[in-house]
Amino acid sequence: MSYQVLARKWRPRRFSEMVGQEHVLQALVNALDHDRLHHAYLFTGTRGVGKTTIARILAKSLNCETGVSSEPCGTCSSCTEIAEGRSVDLLEVDAASRTKVEDTRDLLENVQYAPTRSRYKVYLIDEVHMLSNSSFNALLKTLEEPPPHVKFLLATTDPQKLPATVLSRCLQFNLKNMVPEQIAGHLGQVLEAEMIRFEEPALWLLGRAADGSMRDALSLTDQAIAFGSGSITEAGVRSMLGTVDMSFVYQLLDALAAGEPATLLETVAHMAEHAPDFESSLEEMQSLLHRITVAQVLPELRDNSRGDAERIEALAGKLTAEDVQLFYQMALNGKRDLPHAADPRSGFEMTLLRMLAFRPALLPDSGAGGSNESSAERSDSGSEKGVRSTFAPAERATVGEGAAKPDPTPAASTEPAPAGPAPQAQPAPPAATTSAHHENGVRSTFAPPAAATPAPRIDRATAPQMVAPEDWPDLLAKLGLAGIVQNIASHCVLQAQQGSDFQFVLDDTNLALFNPGHADRIRLALQNYFDTPVSVSIEPGRPQLETPAQRSARRAAERQLEAEQAIEHDPLLQQLIQRFDGELDRASITPLDS
Repeated sequence: MSYQVLARKWRPRRFSEMVGQEHVLQALVNALDHDRLHHAYLFTGTRGVGKTTIARILAKSLNCETGVSSEPCGTCSSCTEIAEGRSVDLLEVDAASRTKVEDTRDLLENVQYAPTRSRYKVYLIDEVHMLSNSSFNALLKTLEEPPPHVKFLLATTDPQKLPATVLSRCLQFNLKNMVPEQIAGHLGQVLEAEMIRFEEPALWLLGRAADGSMRDALSLTDQAIAFGSGSITEAGVRSMLGTVDMSFVYQLLDALAAGEPATLLETVAHMAEHAPDFESSLEEMQSLLHRITVAQVLPELRDNSRGDAERIEALAGKLTAEDVQLFYQMALNGKRDLPHAADPRSGFEMTLLRMLAFRPALLPDSGAGGSNESSAERSDSGSEKGVRSTFAPAERATVGEGAAKPDPTPAASTEPAPAGPAPQAQPAPPAATTSAHHENGVRSTFAPPAAATPAPRIDRATAPQMVAPEDWPDLLAKLGLAGIVQNIASHCVLQAQQGSDFQFVLDDTNLALFNPGHADRIRLALQNYFDTPVSVSIEPGRPQLETPAQRSARRAAERQLEAEQAIEHDPLLQQLIQRFDGELDRASITPLDS
């Protein structure tokens, strides 16, 4: 027996077998079940989304010998003939090959005659936009007032070319492109039924390459099966499609997060050995950055369909939300500019180096006399005042009340100054910013940045005023924070203040959004507010007090309740409700100060 391609073998035979297009199926099923049938239907959409398939199933439903319903039996002679393409009462016409007005007139000659065997005579005109203007004019009268035994099913990929007079005579259904999730899920069911081994990441590659078309996806799956000698692997599909290996994209983002241009260019050199499509590489990077952003903002929606949730979570912890947005925009612009580059590789490298160029804090200090610094010791360019701080690796620590905190004062500042003229010595390094990772989360202690000279030791005379834990929400409102830093701070409570040292507890349900840079921004805001150096430590946990975010939500709920009660007890409103038998719409009530 000859081999039948998957796209034909797995073509749906009833509405329940369709993948996607629920908005179209619901309307057709309800119309069939409640006998509210129109005389002309127009199905539009790109190739391979199910236009002709839905039209044939609709023809089965209309002519099934068991009666008109949304569930044709599939076994009667009428259903069998339609499925095999030999029904005399289903006239399938390819408008692309019959564009002349004479062809349309010949087609409509027998409209007035009753169907030979079935309940309805169904005209299925595919690619109807290819008809000429004369053909449309010849079709108009019959299309508007056909005999009761005739149904018209039109399908097109370009509805803009149809005259408005035709569109107004049809019920129009716009079929959507299918998302990769739907395509990958359906391909998995097909391959399991066909007993073909596959790797799930390979199905995602096929789903994205199909560009919304299920038919294209099944055709690519046939090609992948032949390419892989009966099995589908991620490496085989990447080789067949010419897409880049995702391991390279992970390495590139790791190098960007660490600020290592040498590693970045070395990874691109390894990629070039496999002759990749650099435009596709930027697309893969955009997709990965999108997933990282989702993991940072909504950790509960973490997507593990490609089996790389751990890599995504690790990158989400290394990169700040601002950096992810910057990289995404750079990749988007780089893809646009890639055709104008001298060659694809140089354009790709320039895009990556541009990402680093806008993160000067992660580039090696060119004025350090050529010294080679590790990634943990890179200097961080500060604000307009030239403030610099050195990042040093911290020892592994555990979260708890007895966890030791590093001394925020540099050791060099405790030595007495020598008598006489001071030698030209290197300035002491500023306070170290340490980050300790542990199994429950991240604890970060941030010391004040120093200028070119060592910062003076903080004493009681310069320490900020004491802030009670319950006053933290009011203080936060005065700090001028915004964006994700404001969000992080609003989920913190002030556990204790010891002089200039502020100790916060971050609600661990929001830990995925946090990185050490946020604590540094909070420290700078407190330092600007009190006009004196401070240090900040943030530990994850379950706050014992109400966070600013919780207080804001509680107050909003209280204001909403007060507004609803005020409306409910309004005498005039009560009279109106009683007189007109009305009902209060609570959803429309909003406090005036909201």
